[in-house]
Amino acid sequence: MIESDKYMNYNYLIEGPVTSGIVASLIEKMAAEKHSGGHSYFLGQVRSDVIDGKTVVAIDYSAYEGMVKVQADRIVTSILAEFQDVRTVRILHSTGIVKAGEISLAVMVSAGHRKQAIDACAKTVELIKELLPVWKKEIFDDNSHAWRENQ
Repeated sequence: MIESDKYMNYNYLIEGPVTSGIVASLIEKMAAEKHSGGHSYFLGQVRSDVIDGKTVVAIDYSAYEGMVKVQADRIVTSILAEFQDVRTVRILHSTGIVKAGEISLAVMVSAGHRKQAIDACAKTVELIKELLPVWKKEIFDDNSHAWRENQ
């Protein structure tokens, strides 16, 4: 049974990094989905890329919070409609400063079967990158910064 209404009240944003404790809590909640046979997880980590000789030490994420909820609700609804076997979609995106090596995005999908969970998780990540109004300012080791588009 899919209870899509309960997902529409879910908070999609978190201040700071997505910690291992938060990931563990989400995994525990997903495990309670007893009708699911597969769970797929994506964790997006801030890379310490070198750009023009400068190393990224952190990303400062900002978001249009009201629109994040609208767009994330649409993404969840779309995934639940496209993948009939999917039972749960969780999205958690950081705002504020996230250091290189820390997690800034967690996507977790449970479904009756693994293939639907994996495919739906991949599609969810692509939709987040395309539609979610979250912006990132890369902060470099020399304290300069640059705004980057999602790719």
